[in-house]
Amino acid sequence: MKKILLCCSAGMSTSLLVKKMKAVADENNLSVEIDAVPLEMFNEKLPVYDLILLGPQVKFKQKEFQKIADQYNKKVEVINMIDYGTMNGKKVLDFALNLMK
Repeated sequence: MKKILLCCSAGMSTSLLVKKMKAVADENNLSVEIDAVPLEMFNEKLPVYDLILLGPQVKFKQKEFQKIADQYNKKVEVINMIDYGTMNGKKVLDFALNLMK
């Protein structure tokens, strides 16, 4: 099972996106676990997840978080602003799954 973590300022806006991503995963019988947390929980949650996606509003944290994630051979990427703004669960899930190939 692939595990994807979304991080944003408070974990609120990404929670809606997580719901949409989970709906797409369920429709396609994909085995994924997707959660959303605020930035403060990044270090705690990092070891458990395969990929971390940042909301565009916190992209300034990418370099800092990637240095930490490198210790676990994991990627930290920023969600496309348009896909995030439109809450396009399919595109964000496809983006995530492609990053984990």
